[in-house]
Amino acid sequence: MELGLQGKKAIVTGGGRGIGKAIALELAREGVDSVIVSRSMEQLAATAQEVAAATGRKVIPMTADVTNKEQVDRMIAQAVQQLGGLHILVNSAAMPGGSATGPIATLVDDELLYDFNVKYMGALRCARAALPYMQAQKWGRIINISGTNARTAGNLSGGARNVALVHFTKTLAVQFGRDGITVNCIHPGVTRTERTPDLLAERAAQQGITPEEVERQDFAAGSPRGNSIGRMVDASEIAHVTVFLASDKAWSITGELIVANGGAGQSVYY
Repeated sequence: MELGLQGKKAIVTGGGRGIGKAIALELAREGVDSVIVSRSMEQLAATAQEVAAATGRKVIPMTADVTNKEQVDRMIAQAVQQLGGLHILVNSAAMPGGSATGPIATLVDDELLYDFNVKYMGALRCARAALPYMQAQKWGRIINISGTNARTAGNLSGGARNVALVHFTKTLAVQFGRDGITVNCIHPGVTRTERTPDLLAERAAQQGITPEEVERQDFAAGSPRGNSIGRMVDASEIAHVTVFLASDKAWSITGELIVANGGAGQSVYY
């Protein structure tokens, strides 16, 4: 399928590692030049070099703190200048799992507010700065990476910020659809990234088994951690969904939430 992405320009926040890195790679494979953004230039530079070498596309590392409006505005302007335009924005910057955890009695207010400032307000700041460029050309794609803990009670930080991002997605889709801009949201579940081996090893040590056994237990039939396909979803699979939503083939999809967790859970959403 020809996705019509050749020559498009993208910004991927949180693009140095994990799902963001996988998205940058898949966009590049489809002919997209991109700016990848995080706070760590060392990590960004390594990722940019790796993706560029694998695909032959332009990948520019650029540092910015998405909690800072001035830095975001400057980053978007510089990205447009260096790329020669902007068509796609992927908001993937986040604190993994949510930074404010535990019961309400011990919750640290500033940690919860910081979590929202990074993921929700960060996405808002980036979209606000990017939208005028998309409006001017009557074509744009914004994809927000949220998470399935939005549908599960327990984490007062991570779940709540993800719910907010879904509402933000629909609101922008309604406001900017007639400007040729679609806005969608993806809910990854448990996803294999660079962090996965360490996380599995930690749990394996606690249980006195191997990391491979931990993973088999997680995705065994009937396991509460499992899913319909019986295995962990890879970050590259989240990237495939993202790239389709960014393409010319996805015009009819906007304001929607796409769950990419291998069919975890038995609840019906309609």
